[in-house]
Amino acid sequence: MKSPWAEVAKRVRDTVARIPAGQVATYGQIARESGLGRRARMVGRALRSLPDGSEVPWHRVVNARGQISLPDSSEAGQEQRRRLESEGVVFRAGRIDLAEYRWRPSLDELLWGPPDS
Repeated sequence: MKSPWAEVAKRVRDTVARIPAGQVATYGQIARESGLGRRARMVGRALRSLPDGSEVPWHRVVNARGQISLPDSSEAGQEQRRRLESEGVVFRAGRIDLAEYRWRPSLDELLWGPPDS
């Protein structure tokens, strides 16, 4: 039997995996899309628990201000920025324009759930 945390972490991973390249989502958005309500910190915890080499695109998740939450000087923060820039995401004064780059699931996904679910 799976633990409740394992189920939460799986929902977060599955949701983050749906974010297309060149787009971002906020922690709060991922929480809502994963059925976790306003538990944005839980999303951060689930992403921190990803194993090294995971193919989940964790780098596409940013804070509500359109910023990377990791310290600029950290290796992980620099890696996140590099990955986003390589996908065409533009930073202006350290922020991403969420109006331009925010992931918006299609109406079909909103009504019927993610593809292949």
